[in-house]
Amino acid sequence: MNTSAATRADSRVALVTCDIFPDLYDDDFPLRDALRDRGLTVEAVRWDDTSVDWASYDLAVLRSPWDYVPRRDDFVAWAHRVPRLLNPADVVAWNTDKRYLDELTSAGVPVTPTTFVSPGSTWTPPAEGEWVVKPTISAGSQDTGRYHLPSQAGLALAHVGRLTAAGRTAMIQPYLAAVDTDGETSVLCLPDANGELTFSHGARKGPMLTGPDEGTLDPGSEVITPRRPTAAQLAVAAKALEAIPGGAKRLLYARVDLIPGPDGEPLLVELELTEPSLFFRTAPAAAGRMADAIVARL
Repeated sequence: MNTSAATRADSRVALVTCDIFPDLYDDDFPLRDALRDRGLTVEAVRWDDTSVDWASYDLAVLRSPWDYVPRRDDFVAWAHRVPRLLNPADVVAWNTDKRYLDELTSAGVPVTPTTFVSPGSTWTPPAEGEWVVKPTISAGSQDTGRYHLPSQAGLALAHVGRLTAAGRTAMIQPYLAAVDTDGETSVLCLPDANGELTFSHGARKGPMLTGPDEGTLDPGSEVITPRRPTAAQLAVAAKALEAIPGGAKRLLYARVDLIPGPDGEPLLVELELTEPSLFFRTAPAAAGRMADAIVARL
């Protein structure tokens, strides 16, 4: 590790974004400012800007490249071309398809029960209950819908059909009703002084899904407040990190999203390792911790 002032002054860091947020999503402003306070040259760079020489950056950090979904294969190929990318390209390839949930389940992580429907396959809706339908490759809540069965079975079937007809794999999960009262807990993990990915801060996300898919992407609609995760939630997060292929120590960040299941115990909804919001606006000191971790990787 070389963190001398001279080295930092010569270092260039790209915070990777997209056309939707060319100057970064505002939640990442504290990170940008913390890096600049440490003497680094920091630029917001669109991942698909073909004029960019990625080798000219000492490090590229994925932040808000949220338009990659229709071009996921291009995005993964791009990630493999970037000389120094965090999180690493192989993690991006694994984590941008939510079929990774099956691997976590096999590793003993308590995951929301999930059914996958691939193109060419059929799905028979359950007789009753509330269910969530979404594609395995998605960002935010785009292309995601909530359906009450049996009254909305036709809408749910149509949603699955639209996804599979477009060559996408659909996933169906029970709607966990506790989100309406308890919300969703995000466990945010950043490297500690020894480079080990560990709990940094927590957040509560209010419920967002109110009905069938509307095809929109609006990260600003989330209501985020600070929250201290419980011991049980931290234990599930730790187990999820242990199951990451290649290990968690090489990662710069992770977000584990949890909702109480029917028995009140936490279930993993998503393990976000590619481009999660890290909710720095609710935990300003965390931006400094991540900036220090970036400096340590230079």
